[in-house]
Amino acid sequence: MDTSDPEITFDASGRCHHCRKAEQKLAEDWRPDQDGEKMLMAAAEQIRQYGEGRDYDCIVGVSGGVDSSYVLHVAKSVMGLRPLAVHVDAGWNSEIAVKNIESLITALDVDLYTHVIDWQEMKDLQLAFLRSSVANQDVPQDHAFEAVLSDYADRNDIRFVITGSNITSESILPTSWGYDATDVRHLRGIHDRFGERELKTFPTMSPYQRLVRWPYLRRITRVAPLDYLDYDKDEAISQLERQYGWRYYGRKHGESQWTAFFQAYYLPTKFGFDKRRAHLSSQIVAGQVARGDALELLKDPPNDESRVERDKDYVARKLGIEGAELERLMALPEKSYADYPNNARLLASLRRIRRVMTSPRRQARPVTADTSHT
Repeated sequence: MDTSDPEITFDASGRCHHCRKAEQKLAEDWRPDQDGEKMLMAAAEQIRQYGEGRDYDCIVGVSGGVDSSYVLHVAKSVMGLRPLAVHVDAGWNSEIAVKNIESLITALDVDLYTHVIDWQEMKDLQLAFLRSSVANQDVPQDHAFEAVLSDYADRNDIRFVITGSNITSESILPTSWGYDATDVRHLRGIHDRFGERELKTFPTMSPYQRLVRWPYLRRITRVAPLDYLDYDKDEAISQLERQYGWRYYGRKHGESQWTAFFQAYYLPTKFGFDKRRAHLSSQIVAGQVARGDALELLKDPPNDESRVERDKDYVARKLGIEGAELERLMALPEKSYADYPNNARLLASLRRIRRVMTSPRRQARPVTADTSHT
């Protein structure tokens, strides 16, 4: 990490606050040992007991990316669960991602439910966010994904949601580089200002649903199995390729053509934020990548010039705008989430209350506690 995070601080030895916090998270929440295996299998037994007499005992969100693909494998082949795979099609799927999902559900004999978001609404919302000029352009996709998964679990009375969230590659992510995608006030505030059509069917969630109804009243529990394994992305990719004919898409989050454009071009070009720096830093702290190797990787740009041009052309055509208009939107002055309506204070307060309510269980936390790192 470096000062592209304006909030970074260093101690007397030159270590930044991100590393210190990541080490604490790993010590508390990562169990890549026999204890973790026991906790994982105990959770699996709990989920199986809950699922007796039901069509499915859990749902797994799948995108065709490495984390969600591997966690589907773990849920079925390691934990012995009967998952329903849920995919949210926001209109940006790469061809490789679609084939990866097909290969996995066929080989694992898992049912798949796909929620297709209305493209005209999605396109209008993506354009609104580009016009807003905020850093986190992935809010529309991320918000919809989370809302669909939890709402589906709620409506179908499925208590367990298996997630590919993992602390080994996600323990470090500067808050200054983006904003909470779950904030529906922020999403709607930007759309109200810059959007051109009504969002009639776009899936959203309120703070009440996200932080009260779903986890406490409906008792929907997010389970992150990869935090209880010695999870290494490179090894996971190799296993997926060997076992399922899965294909790597060449860059992090390349399963979504929008997210690939956003992370490899929009963020580093407009804001100077290279998310590879945060992901590699997380893996360094977890002992999975050597710092010297990471620095060598960062010498290369986030994307090669030819791919950038292809991405820009594809995004402009998909959004129905000219390439010159995309460049104009890229050149707009940078804005903060705070320049638009948001629930930042409310969400922070609700999360503080939740931490207080759950803190007595922290030291001996069961695997079925909420371990989302997003």
